[in-house]
Amino acid sequence: MKTVTISDVAAQAKVSKSTVSQFLNKRYDYMGDKTKQRIERAIEELGYQPNIVARSLKQKSTRTIGVIVANILHNFTTEVTRAIEDACISADYHTIICNADDDPEKEKHYIEMLRAKQVDGLIIFPTGGNRDLYKKMLKDRYPVIFLDRKVEDISISSVLLDNEMAAGLAIEHFIQKDYQRIGMITTSIMHHITPRLERIKGYEKAIRRHGLPFIEDYVKSAEPTNIQQVLEDLLGLEEPPEAILAGNDLVLIELLKYVKQKNLRIPEELAIIGIDDVSFASFYTPAITTVAQPTFEIGKMGAEALLNKIRTKNTENELFHYRFEPCLMVRDSV
Repeated sequence: MKTVTISDVAAQAKVSKSTVSQFLNKRYDYMGDKTKQRIERAIEELGYQPNIVARSLKQKSTRTIGVIVANILHNFTTEVTRAIEDACISADYHTIICNADDDPEKEKHYIEMLRAKQVDGLIIFPTGGNRDLYKKMLKDRYPVIFLDRKVEDISISSVLLDNEMAAGLAIEHFIQKDYQRIGMITTSIMHHITPRLERIKGYEKAIRRHGLPFIEDYVKSAEPTNIQQVLEDLLGLEEPPEAILAGNDLVLIELLKYVKQKNLRIPEELAIIGIDDVSFASFYTPAITTVAQPTFEIGKMGAEALLNKIRTKNTENELFHYRFEPCLMVRDSV
């Protein structure tokens, strides 16, 4: 079966090839409605499919960006990637989303694969374990933005939350409600992930600011599969915490599972605040107090910052680390 070409469409619509090309690239400035309708009808009748590869080679752009997320199971990740996709669609760009599972090897594979596919730029939730690759992108002047995290001594701009403030808001609220023995659990800090370390720092600063003792045994980090045991150890202390800050949505889920298994009453026996305003927090019984991130704003800004780098071909813009402020959603768990 003969492949339908742009010349066939032009002949059928009785216009020039350049007019069809302008139509396909959505350049309608000097094109009449009847001309557009004839081209649309010709494309439909002939079953024409544009050669995306050929167009990409000609334009030196695939109009595609890659997004490498750290863990697609996070509620935060789902909402941020949706915002990225919305911003890209509005700008007529496609997205390819890859899940690195916080594994530097998987991240390396996806960076190399996406660059081989000639995507125009990358948004990365970095594991921090591929410093040489990050430096190579800088050396190549390749458009890249970090989201949710920074990597020490790597000069790539980032968009993230004010994580110290997020933990501080939670601790302040606990203290206002007369809790003094306050614990915190976060997912593993083995790979020095920015939000986890900064939230622990914010917790410690807030505890010390109010003259409470900083008790190292009250601060725990673990993989989600080990959090149940961590809770068993933490609440088994001679003087256990009476309140716990869950460092992210995965920790909160494990914490609520534990509470249900042990028939603990919230907040009478254990007060809880979670960072990340998960969808079920408002209708859980009792409703869970959370620290919310402006996820859609974070994703939108990350996408717009990358698209600006791509459009202006200026990857040497001034380095920035933009931080959004969190918001405390007061409910019934404290």
